Amino acid sequence: MITSLTCLSPAKLNLFLHVTGRRDDGRHNLQTVFQLLDWGDAMTFERQNTPGCTLETDFKGVPPAENLILRAANLLMPENQSMDGVRISIKKSIPMGGGLGGGSSNAATTLLALNHLFALGHSAETLAVMSLKLGADVPVFVLGRSAWGEGIGEILTPMSLPEDWFVILRPDCHVSTADIFNAAELTRNTAPITMSAAFKGCVHNDLQPVVEIRHPEVRNALKLLSNSAPAMMTGSGACVFAQVETQAQALAIAAKVPESLAPVVARGINHRPQFVAEHD
Repeated sequence: MITSLTCLSPAKLNLFLHVTGRRDDGRHNLQTVFQLLDWGDAMTFERQNTPGCTLETDFKGVPPAENLILRAANLLMPENQSMDGVRISIKKSIPMGGGLGGGSSNAATTLLALNHLFALGHSAETLAVMSLKLGADVPVFVLGRSAWGEGIGEILTPMSLPEDWFVILRPDCHVSTADIFNAAELTRNTAPITMSAAFKGCVHNDLQPVVEIRHPEVRNALKLLSNSAPAMMTGSGACVFAQVETQAQALAIAAKVPESLAPVVARGINHRPQFVAEHD
């Protein structure tokens, strides 16, 4: 019997993000490419005799009702009364409000881990559908592939991307995704493009100008990083990134960045890392 699982809950980058329209329900139609990274949060899932879910974390301030890890666990555990309890530990590296998908990745990792730990037998596709209740970015982490995303981000086409290196800067500010998507000045009519056009570089992030106006820390980080390589904001921010071909290039760029921007060097991956299991 598996007694515990450990894994990396990976971050993601949006290599571009186009807002192609607004739906009747107020949500937005998008086009994007999700790039998974070999860097993220460390998570451990351990069986315990006490029923229910216990969460041990080094980040505070998220009410249980809003915590995506607990919400993900509750999607599975109430339906499986025979399940033992589980203790979840997480060491955060992905900043909240950074556009790197930390909460979504943690939720997806929780669904996958509990499904495996307790042998529930759900397919990844089934879990991806369930995970939409938690957020539009969660399915890409459940399916565990870098992907072309459309719809609200849930219509996914797996892609094999070059495993390039990225320099990521983390400005010390929290960007509200809801506020940015609701901004009156947001452009919502970018014409849809093809995958081939995206790879020719005909891309941008429609959210970036809105964030730059409201958060000068992001604007300054983009300007600084752009001195070394083409830079873009990921998701709704606040993090920004540059893509290069080699680790040496990435490390050289990161070495020139002030520590206040908490630079990270990470490699793009096409498949999420596997769980490491311990048995009794």
